[in-house]
Amino acid sequence: MKRLFALLSASLLALFAFATTAQAVSPHFVSASAQLSGTNLVVNFKEAGLGTNQQITYVAGADSTVTYVCVNRGGSNPSASNKTTISGPVSATGLFSSGKNGQVTASLTLNPPGSGGFSCPSGQSLQIAQVSYANVTISDTTNGVTEPIAGTFDTGCLLPNVRGAC
Repeated sequence: MKRLFALLSASLLALFAFATTAQAVSPHFVSASAQLSGTNLVVNFKEAGLGTNQQITYVAGADSTVTYVCVNRGGSNPSASNKTTISGPVSATGLFSSGKNGQVTASLTLNPPGSGGFSCPSGQSLQIAQVSYANVTISDTTNGVTEPIAGTFDTGCLLPNVRGAC
């Protein structure tokens, strides 16, 4: 009986000595939020359960609407035709390492859609009057995890002193 116990103990000891360490990997967002910074939207997030030193690709996305206006030297929007509203999806991508603790804490910045072909006549400058972002998400595309961020983020009128801008 002692021999059997000794043989079993030695076998178990060898098994534990040569076994590889199993690592629990279960990607999930711990937190995700967004805040306006001027006309941009900064998406902040923390994801855990990633494993050690993994390269993770993230995509922040949203639907955005921006109003561009032409402002003359007198500080006015002289014509209703010197104004356009553009809507569309916007996104930002980043690659981050999970480090030794298997977590990523980072941020990505979304910019409003460009003005497209809209331009101002000579003597007027193109300015943003208002921007909003909705349906904001942060996605870990490496592991297929997406987290929605509730709310609509709206700058309100950025040119309150420009007649007809907002």
